[in-house]
Amino acid sequence: QDMPFEKLVEELQPERALKHAPLFQVMFVLQNAPMPALELPGLTLDPLPVAGDSAKFDLTLSMEETSDGLKGLLEYNRDLFDEAAIGRLISHFRNLLESVAADPAQRLSELRLLDEDERRQLLVEWNDTGVEYEHDSCLHELFERQVEQTPEAVAVSFVEEDGRVSVLTYRELNERANQLARHLSKRGVGAETVAGILAARTPETLVGVLGVLKAGGAYLPLDPSYPSERLGYMLADARARVLLMQQRHTDKLPAHGAEVIYPDACGEAWRGESAENLPRRAAPENLAYIIYTSGSTGTPKGVMVSHRGLSNLSRAEASAFDLKAGSRVLQFASWSFDASVFETVMTLMAGATLCLAPTGAELPGDAFTRFLREQSIDTIALTPTTLAAVPHAELPALQTVITGGEPCPPELVTRWADDGRRFFNVYGPTETTTWATFARCVGDGRTPSIGRPVANTQIYLLDKRLQPVPVGVVGELHIGGVALARGYLNRPELTAERFIPNPFGDEPGARLYRTGDTARYREGGEIEFVGRVDRQVKVRGFRIELGEIEAALAAHASVRECAVVVREDAPGGDRRIVAYVRLDNGASAPPSGEWRGFLKAKLPDYMIPSAFVVLDSMPLTAGGKLDRRALPAPQQGTIDSGEGLLSSPARTPTEEVLAGIWAEVLGLERVGVADNFFDFGGHSLLATQLVSRVRELFRVELPLRDFFNAPTV
Repeated sequence: QDMPFEKLVEELQPERALKHAPLFQVMFVLQNAPMPALELPGLTLDPLPVAGDSAKFDLTLSMEETSDGLKGLLEYNRDLFDEAAIGRLISHFRNLLESVAADPAQRLSELRLLDEDERRQLLVEWNDTGVEYEHDSCLHELFERQVEQTPEAVAVSFVEEDGRVSVLTYRELNERANQLARHLSKRGVGAETVAGILAARTPETLVGVLGVLKAGGAYLPLDPSYPSERLGYMLADARARVLLMQQRHTDKLPAHGAEVIYPDACGEAWRGESAENLPRRAAPENLAYIIYTSGSTGTPKGVMVSHRGLSNLSRAEASAFDLKAGSRVLQFASWSFDASVFETVMTLMAGATLCLAPTGAELPGDAFTRFLREQSIDTIALTPTTLAAVPHAELPALQTVITGGEPCPPELVTRWADDGRRFFNVYGPTETTTWATFARCVGDGRTPSIGRPVANTQIYLLDKRLQPVPVGVVGELHIGGVALARGYLNRPELTAERFIPNPFGDEPGARLYRTGDTARYREGGEIEFVGRVDRQVKVRGFRIELGEIEAALAAHASVRECAVVVREDAPGGDRRIVAYVRLDNGASAPPSGEWRGFLKAKLPDYMIPSAFVVLDSMPLTAGGKLDRRALPAPQQGTIDSGEGLLSSPARTPTEEVLAGIWAEVLGLERVGVADNFFDFGGHSLLATQLVSRVRELFRVELPLRDFFNAPTV
C-alpha cells in the first residue's frame, strides 16, 4: 500500500521475481495475442477457440498489452456478481490505471477509484435529506403546541399494580409538568443545569422529564437497577443540582451533592404553583438530556444532547411512521436508554397515547402479549432479540413494528411483516439523538438493510483517509447533520476523537460522528450494516464496551490478568459474555459467585459475564498480543470455575423435571435445585423461555415476577 507504483513494477521484473516466489505468484495471461513464431519443422500451430460461457474462478482478470494500449477481459461467477457490480469494478480499475499514469510516484493508498459522477452520488445525491423543521423550538414547546390542539386526548396510559388503568390527558400532563417546573426553578434548575431522575416506568417519571425541560434544565435518567456506585458516579460526573426520586429508592444511592425531591411524598409542595406554561427558559442549542453509555476506559461516558436534535427527531418520526391522534404506542425501554426518547417523542408530538408497559409485562411472554392485545397497542419499538422472544399471537391492532439496536435477522421480518403490518429497521447511536437511518422492510429473505439517512442527516462511508468508498465496498460509517450530540461530558479528548470536522460540509463548524460501525452501500443507496472496527458489542440490544468489564474485573484481588469476549457458541446461538481470568500468584479461584457479586457492585446486570473461565496462561499471537480467537469455549459442566454445578440434587420428580428445564435453557449438563438461574448465565429473555417451558409441561401460570424473586428450582 505504501510502495510507489514505479517501485512495484521494478520489484516484479523477471530477474528479481524469484525472491518473492515463497510469498506470492504473478501470472500474466495473454488473451487473443499473436501466435509466437516457432521454427519447428513438421509442426503446425493453430489457435484453439475457448468458450467463454463458464468461469473457472469466481473472478478472473486477463490483461493484454497491444499497440493501442492495454486491453482486458473479466470473467466472473454470476452467482456472486451481477453485471452492475462488474461494471463498477471495471470503471474503478480504469480510474485506478488513469491515476497511476497521471502520477506513477503516488502511494497505492492514494490512487483514485471514484470518478466525479459517482463521488457526487455518494456525497451529495444520497445525502439530499434537507427538510424544514422547528429549528427554533425546544422539545417541550412542541409538546405545548400539541396540547393546544388536543388538550383532552389521552397522552399517557398506565396499568396500576391492582390492575386499574390510569390516564393523563395532554392538558393534565402539561399542567403537572408546569407546576413541577416552577418548583424546580426555585431550586435553581435552569439552562445548562442538570436534574437527575431516579424512577421506574411511571407517569410521574414523564412529568419529571417535561418539568425539568420546562424549567430550562437537562434531565439525567437513572435506572434504579443500576449499582449504587455507578449511580453515584453519574450524579457526580454530571454535577446534578437536584434529584427527583421515589422514596422506595432512597437506599440505592451513596452520598451525593444533589438536593433530593420526592414527588410521591411531597408533591403537594408544588401543587399550589401555577399550571400555566412558563416563559422560555432555554434555547434550542441548550442541553436537553445526558445519557450515559458504556465506556472503554472503565467508566461510563455521558452523551450530551441538545433540544435542536430532538426537534428534528420529532419531525423525522412523524414523516416516517405516520403516527396520528388516536395511535397507541408502547413505551417499553428503560428511561436510561435513548430508545425511551424515541418512543416518547414520536408519540407526544403526534397527539397519540403513550402506553407504559406495567410491572410484570415488561418482558416478552404471555403477560406482555396480553397487555398489547388488551391495550390495543398499534405501534411497538423493540430490539430484534426482544422481538424474537415475543410470542406470535393474534394482535389485530398492531400495525407498525419498529426494531433496532442490533442486526435484524431476515426471518424476523418475515415473521412480523405479515397481515399488512409495516416493519421498519432503524439504526442510530445515542450520539445522533437516537436514530440516523431507517428502512421499510418486507419479508423477502434478504438481510434487511438499515436504509437511508433520516431528515437533515448525512451518512458517509469512508476509508481510513476519510475518503468515500465505492458501492459494495466496506467503510466506516460517519454521521453528520443537525442531530449530532454536543459530545461527551467532561471528556474533551474523546469528543475530539469521535466528533471530527466534516470535510464535506459547507457550514462553518460542521462535524461528523465516527460511529466505529462498518457498512457498505447496496445498489440504489440502501446501506447494509457489517460490523465494528473496535471491541464495542451489542448484546440483547445493550451497547457494551468490553474494556469496561475488563477494568472492573481486573480490580479484584485474585485477578492478575483477564479478558472478556462475547461468544455465540451457546445452545440456540444466544450471545453471552464470557470472562477469562489468570489468577494472581498464589491466589486460588474463588467461587464465580464472588466475582459476580464484585462486578454487580460496579456494573449493570446486562454487563455481568455469564461464565468465568480460569486459565493458566492467556493465548498469545506470534507478536505477543492476546489472541482472543484462541480463547477456549466454556465447557458444559465447568462453566463456573471453582464452584460445583450440582449444589444439591433433585429430591422429587417435579424438581427433577424443573432442573432439566433449567439445564436445557442455560445450556448446561446439570443444575442443582439451589442453583440461581441468573448466576449461571441466565438473563431476562432466557427467563421468559423458561417460564414458557414450565407452562407447557405443568399447565400452570408462573408469573415472571415470582421467578425473578425466587430463581431456583
